[in-house]
Amino acid sequence: MNPIYVRKANLNDLKTLLEFEQGVIKAERPLDPFLKNGALSYYDIPKMIRSRYSHLIVAVFNEEIIASGYVRIEKSKHYHKNQQHGYIGFIYVKELFRGKKISNLIIESLKDWASQKNLKELRLDVYSNNTSAIKAYEHFGFSKSLVNMRIDI
Repeated sequence: MNPIYVRKANLNDLKTLLEFEQGVIKAERPLDPFLKNGALSYYDIPKMIRSRYSHLIVAVFNEEIIASGYVRIEKSKHYHKNQQHGYIGFIYVKELFRGKKISNLIIESLKDWASQKNLKELRLDVYSNNTSAIKAYEHFGFSKSLVNMRIDI
């Protein structure tokens, strides 16, 4: 069996990454009543691929892209101990490959890139009712921090 490997995404991956983006949105719609109806797009994927402040990667198995994720360098609030942090997002694994710790492979690779950029902290957002994702991130070493709350008015 060929190993799964991680590489930097490129513009040739755009079609698959756009499909993954819609997979993320489909998974998040039931978790977030604040998402508008109709077509959505979260990311400017070509910009993420070109940016020196973000690192968009894909996991590949048998020449097939099976997962994605990115880390973006962000400026922290002036009152935080680290001036910058890495923000992780767009973690997506094709359904057939879920449960095989591929997201750990993605996050570990993103963590390595962030470390090379001298970042000391990684952050991510996850829906509070997405218990399986929370469990996976906690298993990797993330801990809960701030809870974002909303109300319709």
